[in-house]
Amino acid sequence: MSVPNSEAVLIAGGGIGGLASALALARKGIASHILESRPQFGAEGAGIQIGPNGTRILQDLGVSEALEPHAGVPEAIAVRDGVSGANLARLPLGHWIAERHGAPYWVVHRGDLHKVLVEAADAEPLISLSTGAAVAGVEVSDGKVAVATASGERISGRALIGADGLWSTVRAVVVPEVAPCFAGKSAARSVLNLDDAAPELRRPEVGIWLFPDAHVVHYPVSGGRALAIVVIVANTLCGEDWSAPVTPQWVAQRLPPCAAALRDLVATPKSWRRWALHRLPSLSTWTRGPVTLLGDAAHAIVPFLAQGGVLALEDAAVLADALQASGSDPAQAFQLYERRRRPRALKVAQASLQNGRIYHLSGLPARARDLALRALPPELLMARYDWLYGWRPA
Repeated sequence: MSVPNSEAVLIAGGGIGGLASALALARKGIASHILESRPQFGAEGAGIQIGPNGTRILQDLGVSEALEPHAGVPEAIAVRDGVSGANLARLPLGHWIAERHGAPYWVVHRGDLHKVLVEAADAEPLISLSTGAAVAGVEVSDGKVAVATASGERISGRALIGADGLWSTVRAVVVPEVAPCFAGKSAARSVLNLDDAAPELRRPEVGIWLFPDAHVVHYPVSGGRALAIVVIVANTLCGEDWSAPVTPQWVAQRLPPCAAALRDLVATPKSWRRWALHRLPSLSTWTRGPVTLLGDAAHAIVPFLAQGGVLALEDAAVLADALQASGSDPAQAFQLYERRRRPRALKVAQASLQNGRIYHLSGLPARARDLALRALPPELLMARYDWLYGWRPA
């Protein structure tokens, strides 16, 4: 951990986006100082899917080698009817997507990804890390930024990146009075030992089970030792908590009647954590002078395309390129970054919403969806997402 300096770029938030931004900046020779609000670095959550557009960035950041032993490489996305358990489609991943896009599709535990990023940042002389440094106020003066923390510190830098998530404090500096919108659904997550799952659910694949107004996703993580499960259901319980404990009964009662294999899987974990799904309205701007937003702070989306964390990785890569190109003018760099990222983030957000609508269809529309999934070549279905997985920094 290096000594903070007033010429560093300040980064509010030590999650995936904040750490990736610091590492991307360091690769360009730019110093940064991460301000993490919690008393220690750590990641809540279960699994995260990282498509080729994300693993390519992890390679560029120099962390993929450390993360690879913890990553799963799913061979396919297995789509099933949640009620009957019938197979609807088996969409190719594995070698197919790696060869098509030049990088693998990984599934990892968020804790493993976060630990690798923290260790890389801690070892980098150009990165300073501070914990217990919740941003309480931001002052912009003469093109510089000063952050007041909740503990009474004042930390100066030449710019500020708000990577502090859905409920961002920094966002209020850029676009006051913008609040996340509740999506009318909740997600519950758990992780269990892979050996505790039925043999047919231990395969190296992403499993998706579709219901009216609900779906379930699961895949192996932690080097194939565990299975991450996420259950998404219609729910009116709103809130800001990312990790509220719920009982197995809470989860089971909100799922429709389902196939025996899935029912048994969902009944296996003894503990679950719930969070309410939100998305962020399109902001009028992400940037105000030497202050900008990144990741969920700028463009939080619903998790129906597995791209929230990957968008933050993309942001980090583009932002570092823009800062390097601008030299001594962060405000100009942040405007360039926003121009390059805004159309992409909007397109992914819209595609994620549409994916959720398709997942949660009922009646005749659901039957038409299922017929299409069965009839269309799997490679053709996946090729529709070349625009997503084939993305590279310009």
